[in-house]
Amino acid sequence: MDLLAKGSVTGEGITRDELRLAARNHALPLEALRYPITPVGLHYLLTHFDIPVVDAGTYRLEVGGNVDQPLSLSMDDLRARERLTVPVTFECAGNGRALLEPRPVSMPWLTEAVGTAEWGGTPLKPLLDEAGVQANAIEVLFTGHDRGVEGGVAQTYERSLRLTDDAVEQALLVDEMNGAPLPPQHGFPLRLVVPGWYGMANVKWLARITLLAEPFDGYQNKVSYRMYDNDGVPGEPLHRMLPRSLMLPPGVPEYMTRRRHLAPGPVTLTGRAWSGRGPIELVEVSVDGGATFAAAELDEPLGPAAWRGWRFGWDASAGEHVLCPRATDAAGNVQPVEPIWNPKGYVNNAVQRLDVTVA
Repeated sequence: MDLLAKGSVTGEGITRDELRLAARNHALPLEALRYPITPVGLHYLLTHFDIPVVDAGTYRLEVGGNVDQPLSLSMDDLRARERLTVPVTFECAGNGRALLEPRPVSMPWLTEAVGTAEWGGTPLKPLLDEAGVQANAIEVLFTGHDRGVEGGVAQTYERSLRLTDDAVEQALLVDEMNGAPLPPQHGFPLRLVVPGWYGMANVKWLARITLLAEPFDGYQNKVSYRMYDNDGVPGEPLHRMLPRSLMLPPGVPEYMTRRRHLAPGPVTLTGRAWSGRGPIELVEVSVDGGATFAAAELDEPLGPAAWRGWRFGWDASAGEHVLCPRATDAAGNVQPVEPIWNPKGYVNNAVQRLDVTVA
């Protein structure tokens, strides 16, 4: 069959459409796991539509809807407010999609749609308090400047949060990434950061914040980012990240397959683990493809919403090995050894598998 087929048939090779998406977006190179804070150019990136051009000099953030006092804020207004800088790990909800069989057709992520940056900006909640959220408001809607068509629906990218969710207390309006202004592809001049949630919640190129008295039924909330059963019946909307651990590949790679090669003897395996549902409390490592696991040593936490480093001593014996790290969070969520299929390929947090030749 033509692996660059024009169609988009579930389970059929990679399509030209997916190849185009994969060329526009990019994953974290696994060797970049050595950095506690991901350099900006290595942080994973997913852009739904076109990257808009927004003039920071004339920019205004509009806050309205069910509020007592609508606000219109410039970048100078926003920078004059309380400032925080917080390390936060982002992961795409489709991370791991390309490893499912049959493969759901969309952005073909393997396991590397992740990154951790230091995001600088102002907390959302004091801004809402200043606007005066009315008693009938139940959700807060975030609207970006980016526009396009998805699922046959012309739309501006929008996502909402329930006001009762603690994500509203934790959210930031961000204008800096790793101590510098946001790059255009990461939402310049202002974006939303929702710690612990999958990447779709972190609306870029933020234009408006609107308080709603009814649940938001826009495409990205109601249709796109939610789980579906095998019959296409919509289920739970996507929200907080499930636990995942990734390993820094040991040794050196083979060019095409990325199979690792290293010499026999002691080696320290290292990696990062994260979850949006509780702190990482345990990382285990398997050197036999997931048949048996042993506990790794955890580093001190980088922050409550950021990944946690780990290390594991391995006496590498000659032969072929499959290395698998597995994370468990404080809420008791454990990575599965085998992937769990769903029609859109979301939240596949099955353990990473690294093929290693020791010789």
